[in-house]
Amino acid sequence: MRSLFPVTDLTTTGAAAPDREWSLDELAEAYAYPAGLPDGTPWLRANMVSTLDGAAQHDGRSQPISCAADMRIFGTLRGLADVVVAGAETVRQEGYRPARAREAFAARRAAAGQGPAPAVAVVSGSLELDFALPLFTEPLVPTLVVTGAGAPADRIAAAREAGAEVVIAGEGTRVDPARLVRELAGRGLTRQLTEGGPRLLGQFVAAGVLDELCLTLSPMLTAGDAQRIAGGPGVAVPERFFLASLLEEAGFLFSRYRRTDR
Repeated sequence: MRSLFPVTDLTTTGAAAPDREWSLDELAEAYAYPAGLPDGTPWLRANMVSTLDGAAQHDGRSQPISCAADMRIFGTLRGLADVVVAGAETVRQEGYRPARAREAFAARRAAAGQGPAPAVAVVSGSLELDFALPLFTEPLVPTLVVTGAGAPADRIAAAREAGAEVVIAGEGTRVDPARLVRELAGRGLTRQLTEGGPRLLGQFVAAGVLDELCLTLSPMLTAGDAQRIAGGPGVAVPERFFLASLLEEAGFLFSRYRRTDR
């Protein structure tokens, strides 16, 4: 893996570093959450992968268009986060399990006042979730279920009975993306990471609450009608992000973009 743009200084490209495997410590520094934010201020980043022709999935899953280096960055981003936010369909399609504690990030998390592993927050209006899955029965820290005030009462009760923490972040069965971010931050979960899927990411984009996008560009072409990384209603005026860093390995590009006003 080599840096095409210096991580801390984008004023010059400089000479490309030799190919080598970056250590997890180096990746953690490269993808660190911004310092100096006021206490309680959330920072929502997304981690997504896309093919050259814009597909976010192949056969309904992201793994076929990923690679080993992408999974190392995936693990690093989780190792830095307070909470991983995912839509219910993504949880089902990708077979989500509880986030695990990793020794490589233990000292860093302890120094930041974080628990041993991030919580997982599942966004679902209907709460049609299988609460017998390990994500709910075996988490290191309780899984959160984010829903609206009008969610079925029996499903809310089932979630709580399974040990999940229910977070109300909207009226009716709809979850409001901006309120979701605030509700999680109010619980001390300010370092937020969403892994999609495309519909949930589209809602965060439309609400103007996404601060950072970590996008892996996969050197593959799939054609077909797979979803893009973000779906749903568009925004009236496209929001500009700036390139914060860019890494490359085996033709995969690992980019990190931030909002220009943050």
